[in-house]
Amino acid sequence: MSALEAPLSRRPVLSARAKVLPQILLALVCAGYAVGAAVGWGSARLALFMGDFGLSLAALIASVSCFLYAGAAGRPARAAWLLFSFSSAMAACGNAVWGWYEVVLDGHVPPISAADFFFLCFAPPAIVGLLVLAKRPANRAGWFCLVLDSWLIGGSLLTLSWSLALAHTTDVVGEGESVARAALSLAYPLLDIVLVSMVMALHFRRNNANRSAVNTAIAGLALTVVSDALFTSPLLRSTYQSGQLLDAGWFAGSLLLAYAPWGVRHAAAQPGHPALPERPARAGRATSRPIAGSLAALTPYLAAAVCTLSILYNVVEGRRVDAVVVFTGCAVVLALVLRQAIMLLDNLTLTQRLAQQENHFRSLVQGSSDVIMIADPNGKLRYVSPAAAGVYGCPAEDLLDTELISIIHPDDRGGVVHQVRRFLAAHPVEEPTTRIECRFRSGAGEWLNVESTVNRHHGGLLLNSRDVTERVRLQAQLQHNAEHDPLTDLPNRALFTTRVRQALGGRRVGDLGTAVLFIDLDGFKAVNDTIGHQAGDELLVQAARRLADSVRAGDTAARLGGDEFAALIVGDGTRDQAAREYQVHEIADRLRLTLSQPYLIGPGEVRVAASIGVAFAEPGITPTDLMRNADLAMYRAKAAGKDRVELYAPQMQADVVRRSELAARLRTALRDGEFALLHQPVVHLATGTVAAVAAQARWRSSQGILFTPAEFLRVADDGDRTAELGRWLLEEAVEQAAERTRAGYPVSVSVRLSAGRLLDNALPFGSVEALLTRHGLPSGALMIEVGDSDPRISFDELERRLVALRRLGVRIALDGFGSGYAAINALRRLPIDVLKLDRGLVEGVVESARLYKITSGLLRIACDLGMQSVADGVDVPEQVLALRAMGCTHGQGVAFSGPLDEYRLRHALRRGHFPVPGGVPAAQPVFAGGSPPRLGGPHGETSVPPA
Repeated sequence: MSALEAPLSRRPVLSARAKVLPQILLALVCAGYAVGAAVGWGSARLALFMGDFGLSLAALIASVSCFLYAGAAGRPARAAWLLFSFSSAMAACGNAVWGWYEVVLDGHVPPISAADFFFLCFAPPAIVGLLVLAKRPANRAGWFCLVLDSWLIGGSLLTLSWSLALAHTTDVVGEGESVARAALSLAYPLLDIVLVSMVMALHFRRNNANRSAVNTAIAGLALTVVSDALFTSPLLRSTYQSGQLLDAGWFAGSLLLAYAPWGVRHAAAQPGHPALPERPARAGRATSRPIAGSLAALTPYLAAAVCTLSILYNVVEGRRVDAVVVFTGCAVVLALVLRQAIMLLDNLTLTQRLAQQENHFRSLVQGSSDVIMIADPNGKLRYVSPAAAGVYGCPAEDLLDTELISIIHPDDRGGVVHQVRRFLAAHPVEEPTTRIECRFRSGAGEWLNVESTVNRHHGGLLLNSRDVTERVRLQAQLQHNAEHDPLTDLPNRALFTTRVRQALGGRRVGDLGTAVLFIDLDGFKAVNDTIGHQAGDELLVQAARRLADSVRAGDTAARLGGDEFAALIVGDGTRDQAAREYQVHEIADRLRLTLSQPYLIGPGEVRVAASIGVAFAEPGITPTDLMRNADLAMYRAKAAGKDRVELYAPQMQADVVRRSELAARLRTALRDGEFALLHQPVVHLATGTVAAVAAQARWRSSQGILFTPAEFLRVADDGDRTAELGRWLLEEAVEQAAERTRAGYPVSVSVRLSAGRLLDNALPFGSVEALLTRHGLPSGALMIEVGDSDPRISFDELERRLVALRRLGVRIALDGFGSGYAAINALRRLPIDVLKLDRGLVEGVVESARLYKITSGLLRIACDLGMQSVADGVDVPEQVLALRAMGCTHGQGVAFSGPLDEYRLRHALRRGHFPVPGGVPAAQPVFAGGSPPRLGGPHGETSVPPA
């Protein structure tokens, strides 16, 4: 039992215990009064006192109790309890008057006194109160039947009492007793008969509200009426004195009426606690309701039988049948006939209505598309609706008297039996119905998925079933689609992650041989770009098929997205970790070879390679971390040359963390002013004069670390951040160049921008012109170094942008010439003024004869095209001599000067030149304002305006 259910289960026990104590006390008080009355109270005066004022006090308590309860009761119960209070008050006053005469005045009660008035006023309020508490009939016929029932009971009691006692009372009028006294003597029993009639007629018609309170009140009134009846009998009336045992009935009736509301209220739910739902009655109590209904229906007939028996008694005894008895008996018989006629009419109406409802429900059941079945407590089907023929494919008659469990799939029987037992054991209020989904055998022998709503039915089950096979299939298909890649039908990332989690948990939690492989197809993007996305999809399908065929039965192959695949290699419990790593590495290498085989796409073959990263499970590792490790190893394989297998090492994660931290700091470096601009002089190789300066960015982080562009641009993978850095470099270089020009150091500045950045919308053509105008820098003093272009860049668009810049007077240099495969194409199509030799050519030009010849040839091409040349990375004097001898005009490097800050740069410009070795004749420098030759050729390049 849960912690919440325990206190709720104790509350009724405490309430019942609190309810029994007042009942015991009430019984003891009544028993004590009865014992005292039986023994005479010890003295005649005390007997008179207890017989008069004791009864008056009990009635007064009942009056006060009912009055106080009426204030808390709702309508219409308030009016009934007020009437009961008034009725008890009349009884209290009547007994008080008797006590005044017998105890205070020590005399006899007069034949007619105020006590008689109060006693006569006792019955009418009680009768009206009972009418208020009774259930109101629904129609006029119901009211008429209520009147007839009351008369049947009252008339029968009147016949019986008239025959036994009341006729004698009328006879004494002629013997000297006054008419008023005789009428008063008749009034008491007649009112009691009316009260008894109402009690009996309304007992079975009371409202369900406050049932216990009404029952107790009726019991108290009934006990009072019985005592009145005994009092009015000729045998007791002549010998009655106050304080006798008969008073105990009146005393107990008043106390019962006083206890009625408060005993029930005390047993109700405690304030502040929610009311608990009433549990259905047990078998014994459930059968009491039909019995109570039967007694309510038989009461009028029993009353009529009493009336008939009283007349027969008078006839058999040879007594004269009084006219009142005859008249009353005839009225009772007539009322019985009328009531029977009304009952027959009601039965006919109910029968017709029941037939209509039965036809209605039969049409609903037979016309329903759901199958309705009724199983008895033994599990046999006793009713099956006709819809079974359409749903199960077999007639309903074939299913009758069959075991319900026999048509359920064997794999589902255990679960169905368990759920049905749990449902039947649960309380009907808490769980009135349940749903069961299982497989039923159809008439064709197939298994159908059936959903049934189950209700209790006379100890058995009522099942409302429908075929949900298509829904189950659709759900299974949707589940499959949610967990599988739509193109290759391999498990997707979500299902793969679930499989990895399962492999790391359960009984395999200690198996460190489990491995995850991340696979990326090298060169797949080129396939999409060259022969189309449809061919790329076909390649992915074939690769997925090869991957699925290559893994073991217990392993999982998945597609994570794009050209990324993954494989889960489940551990086999091998203790030797080295042997396991070797085995998995062999599997991964075999996958690499399989995926690298040619693919037959359309009429030709397509080749791609595979880079594979492998990560092994570690103690306590999560699925996310294991997959991340495999991903890092795969990227390391791609960075190491592709078409290879790499095992994860913890250093990979450390490198990623370092790069991530560096990239995060880089995002705020520009905002915090951590970037600085340095300039490296570009020197004329013949004279040593400074022809220009090359702008270079440096990043000094907040930790004091100085990063070169080669270091921080590797982590600047954010395109927006790289664009922002390019804009800052250009603006800062132009601004400082303009300040140097105004300070008397007119020297050109070169800024390196990639071809992609030149075509970026973030750097429009008008912004360069506006920048030069804003700072007042002559257009000829700015040179843009175009980096090695991406093959995806459109040369047509790049050519248009560079031509527009040259019209402004901006010079164009081809940076890194000799290092990229697109350099010759760029030289052929783009409007270039200066060729900048790559550092890789310059470093080995002295030692390598091969590089010497290549560099010499490239310089001759530049000279033949009328271009000037700049060698990058000139670090030693021997390189200066060799380059100058080959015809190179300018150079930059540590042989002259490294990158300088603004102060040292101006000092170098003030000096004007750097020492150069040898004495080769000087040539006219392109940066010093000479007029370079016009560029001509078959492509019609635009000529270079004078500097």
